[in-house]
Amino acid sequence: MNLDNLTTEKRNSRTTHLDEMSTQEILMIMNEEDAKVPLAIKESLAQIEQVVHKIIESFKQGGRLIYIGAGTSGRLGILDAVECVPTFGTKPEQVQGLIAGGLDAMMVAVEGAEDSESLAQTDLAAIGLNETDIVIGIAASGRTPYVIGGLEYAKEVGATRATVACNKNAKISQYAEFPIEVEVGAEILTGSTRLKSGTAQKLVLNMLSTASMIGIGKVYKNLMVDVQPTNEKLVERAKRIIMEATECSYEVASQKYLEANQEVKLAIVMILTDSTKEVAAEKLIAGQGFVRKAIN
Repeated sequence: MNLDNLTTEKRNSRTTHLDEMSTQEILMIMNEEDAKVPLAIKESLAQIEQVVHKIIESFKQGGRLIYIGAGTSGRLGILDAVECVPTFGTKPEQVQGLIAGGLDAMMVAVEGAEDSESLAQTDLAAIGLNETDIVIGIAASGRTPYVIGGLEYAKEVGATRATVACNKNAKISQYAEFPIEVEVGAEILTGSTRLKSGTAQKLVLNMLSTASMIGIGKVYKNLMVDVQPTNEKLVERAKRIIMEATECSYEVASQKYLEANQEVKLAIVMILTDSTKEVAAEKLIAGQGFVRKAIN
């Protein structure tokens, strides 16, 4: 295995004396290096946009977004996937994250798992991957065998394939229809890709999932109208969202929230169109789940 050409493995010339720096110096240089990440992502916005369109297309066909990765990359995929449920009211299966070695690898590295191409194929087969799904392989190095195996299997079943890597001309890009390559430069701690590379991956995944959810009607204005009120804080947030969207009082928001069976989007349409729950539900169906279309 030759890692010489990987930017993620190179030494950062600014930090060759990292162990001699003061805490203040370490934090300042980390901050300065982190500031490079959004600028690197900006260069890949066109590719990210392409992938967003493909995710939306998949969702509209009843397909799923599946992240696959190992180590930090796999954990970030799972993090983005699980956050979609409370934020956008998605079903847990709509956005999924698979990590080499299974969920045990969230806490402790599973030896050899990321080096197995067949393991990813087994994992994807287990969730019934099909041609309506989109698989996004995540690897900072851009060469993880687990990810490559998963992308090969995705091609076999006809699923759409995209990747997120932190090296240019990444190996995994060769297995994707829509590669995203965000090169953020050498880490302050040589090879520790949980730093800038991990930050870049997290920001890209934020973009992919958020823009895609907006594209299927999960947002009205800039409000999370499909938020799931799973705790006291989120119940209050749901009511505030209704108030913000309709300019109604807290009392009206609370009343309609209950009448709508705690469905924020439905309550908003009820208020804005002065409709019953049943009529508002019909308007949402006609509007394909978009509040703006339903009220117009």
